[in-house]
Amino acid sequence: MERRTFLASLGAFAAASPARAQEAPAWGAPVIDMHFHLRRTQELNIAHQQGAGVTAANLLARTDSASAVGPLQAQNPAMFPSWFGSTDVTKPDAEQLLTQAVKAGAKGFGELKFPVAADGPEMRRVYDLAAELGVPVLIHFQDVSQAAAEGGYNTGVKRFGAILKAYPRTRFIGHADAFWANISADYHEQDAYPTGPIVPGGVTDKLLSDYPNLFADTSANSANNALSRDPAFTVDFLKRHQDKLHFGSDCNCEDGKGGGAAQNSDRVAPRMRGKCVAQETLKLMTASTTPEIFRRIAWTNAHRLLNLPA
Repeated sequence: MERRTFLASLGAFAAASPARAQEAPAWGAPVIDMHFHLRRTQELNIAHQQGAGVTAANLLARTDSASAVGPLQAQNPAMFPSWFGSTDVTKPDAEQLLTQAVKAGAKGFGELKFPVAADGPEMRRVYDLAAELGVPVLIHFQDVSQAAAEGGYNTGVKRFGAILKAYPRTRFIGHADAFWANISADYHEQDAYPTGPIVPGGVTDKLLSDYPNLFADTSANSANNALSRDPAFTVDFLKRHQDKLHFGSDCNCEDGKGGGAAQNSDRVAPRMRGKCVAQETLKLMTASTTPEIFRRIAWTNAHRLLNLPA
């Protein structure tokens, strides 16, 4: 409690002091962002990390933009130690392109966000390839259409237990609104971002408990919304899954402080407009767990999953 009071006082002081508000926050441990989409310029990639107080990032790049990763890593090896490759899984050359990405240095596949079923043939061939190459798969689960992404992507998370059982050698990272809305047992696809107290026994919670090959990233409004709904549940959830969770932002802002047109558009959930998702979720996590557990989620787990030097 003393630590939370101290953090709250720091926040109040920063709000009262414009000079202080411009400084990057310190989180008490190094942080790696496991869900950082490659920006259009090197400067923007770096600005977001510095503004949010994030130490390092796992870059997410489509195969047609992966050529930008090398120069960025060469210039900032500590800030960008790893990257994932992604391509359209519905195309016949998907396996070839994903294999090429891994040979070029990619540590995983993702973010995979395409209008297919999570247990369909397109994704099953990706799961087989990921097991063969020994890399994880980051999946965007979405069953409810929304302003930022109409339609469904990797639908059927409630059936995903069968996939986790069928592919024990494949490591999966869950993400997005269907994955995080199902943290509560009363979720029935009524809304992309449900609110209110969590009903224990949700699909996501059970899958994380039952299958050692499933992990999750705490990125985007979807995870922040889920972890904000019920503070007491969140404390227990972070403790229970402290070895399975990875910090991620999936933030659109340009400066690590909520700036830029993309983070202030109507495609962003109102509760997150003008805010840096990385900062909002890191504040939530530091207030909801111990320094030891925070360090695991924010730093250690990613290094273990991706075999990065700590």
